[in-house]
Amino acid sequence: MTGNAIEITGLRKTYAGEKRTPPKDALKGVDLSIPSGSIFGLLGPNGAGKSTLINILAGLVTKSAGQVRIWGFDQDVNPRQSRAAIGVMPQELNIDPFFTPRGALEVQAGLYGVPRSQRRTDEILSLIGLSDKADSYARTLSGGMRRRLLLGKALVHAPQVLVLDEPTAGVDIELRQMLWENVRALNARGMTIILTTHYLEEAQEMCDEIAIIDHGEVIVRDRTSALLGRLDAKTLLLRLENPVAGLTLPDGVKQENRADGRLALTYPRSVVNAGAVLAAVTQAGGVVVDISSEEPDLEDVFLSLTSGRAA
Repeated sequence: MTGNAIEITGLRKTYAGEKRTPPKDALKGVDLSIPSGSIFGLLGPNGAGKSTLINILAGLVTKSAGQVRIWGFDQDVNPRQSRAAIGVMPQELNIDPFFTPRGALEVQAGLYGVPRSQRRTDEILSLIGLSDKADSYARTLSGGMRRRLLLGKALVHAPQVLVLDEPTAGVDIELRQMLWENVRALNARGMTIILTTHYLEEAQEMCDEIAIIDHGEVIVRDRTSALLGRLDAKTLLLRLENPVAGLTLPDGVKQENRADGRLALTYPRSVVNAGAVLAAVTQAGGVVVDISSEEPDLEDVFLSLTSGRAA
């Protein structure tokens, strides 16, 4: 499919409050499109509306207003087709402890109406690394294995869109790497991936595009590289042969002496260039022994956009 895998227009969700409590708008007219074949990050602080949005996509929560189209199917007009087009790996470990991984995948496939001849249970067990545990009770699996099983359950009906809700929360480095290898392989086959995560370095590494949601509204949506470019600051880290006194820096450059002995010079790239900063150090008699730089990361962008916003 070309175009958008997900199209959301004017999406609202209002939760009725208790008596004398005004209703809470979890989503306030969200407009969002997610390109087919992309790895798309959906980020935001706790309570921003991410889970509500995901649950609406999964058909678990009824929207208050708006339109949702999944793989071209309108959720109101074609609810079964739209639900079949999406798989969700939830954050919660909601697995029946008395099922085996094989049994859990078979039951899940049955719930989606997948004929026995078309089920890919062994293939999925191999993909998620549970072939050797296929017939063990889920209650005997480690937390990481159970999280892998959640991924398998989301794949039984071969969805075109896969939602990963905090997939690596609380898992070890080895499992995290395995999950991302699986995600990249699925995406390479054409599957659209939607990722929510609190590990911003993961979103920075994995996602083609990112939308940041806060207080029920999408406050920014852009390519990951463009988001990182929004912060103008850059830092040069210099290790000098000897300390320099009387350093006169260009306007806008901030100086910091790091605990490791390096001199940190932060400057706005749109106004000052690195050559001018280094020239100022040289003119003050500084001899540079080593040099490196620090660029803004996604966490800086995230905090700059969400800090201090009122509900």
